[in-house]
Amino acid sequence: MRVVVADDSVLLREGLVRVLEEAGHEVIGAFGDAHALLGAVPELHPDLAVLDVRMPPTFRDEGVRAAIELRRREPGIGILLLSQYVEVAYAQELLGAGQGRVGYLLKDRVASLAELDDAISRIVGGGTVLDPEVVAQLIGRRHDPLATLTPREREVLQLMAEGRSNGAIAEALFIGVGAVEKNVTSIFGKLAFEDSGTDHRRVLAVLAWLQAAA
Repeated sequence: MRVVVADDSVLLREGLVRVLEEAGHEVIGAFGDAHALLGAVPELHPDLAVLDVRMPPTFRDEGVRAAIELRRREPGIGILLLSQYVEVAYAQELLGAGQGRVGYLLKDRVASLAELDDAISRIVGGGTVLDPEVVAQLIGRRHDPLATLTPREREVLQLMAEGRSNGAIAEALFIGVGAVEKNVTSIFGKLAFEDSGTDHRRVLAVLAWLQAAA
């Protein structure tokens, strides 16, 4: 897999490059800011971009802005945002298009080669990956926009938000895949997401959760 990396910290940037290469991926570019990344991508055509959320010059949301611009220019590219802290608003903005192939993880996750590689595989495969800490914060909020969901449906939606497939959800909850599919269908129904044939309903379900909880 061809990957580009953008992080203003030389130490973290080089660490990411090493971890990605150890996982068998080809790092074709490593940059210290979003501007340099955006300038190079048209010639590199990566499969995935890994970006820090906060980079020069303002150290606010440059990575998010760059990710949105990358998706506009290269609709098929996978995006993985990394952050030191849980920032739900940025995860919400990244998911806004409802297209999938996106992820938002805390930087601590990159210490685990297996966990990072699993997230990348799911993103490039068309999935959406949210850090469990983001999901946990949303669950703990007092305002619950998904009050109509059963406890089991909430468990399924939590794992969906982490980017898990139906098979992986079944394994995590010790239930059959058929039971997971019934819960997923029920979630879509309660959230009024009809099958249009184009919308990524799993992403839309997670996005509805984020928007209501923010």
